[in-house]
Amino acid sequence: MTEIGKFLSKKSVNKAEISRRTGISASRLSELSLKESARLTAEELYLIALAIDAEPLDVLSEVCKNLKLEGKND
Repeated sequence: MTEIGKFLSKKSVNKAEISRRTGISASRLSELSLKESARLTAEELYLIALAIDAEPLDVLSEVCKNLKLEGKND
């Protein structure tokens, strides 16, 4: 499961409702939730955040939490 998939599962949201509210197809939401190779666009992230009454930055931070700058010593 992808980070957006985990986020949506944690929020216990209805993907059919997200699809209806955002215009993002149910099959695209499934792809974003399950396929690591699927790339979430900024527009999709923003619409999903609005549909689940979340701050877009909070969704972005959660979805991208594993990204790190190269050469950073953490």
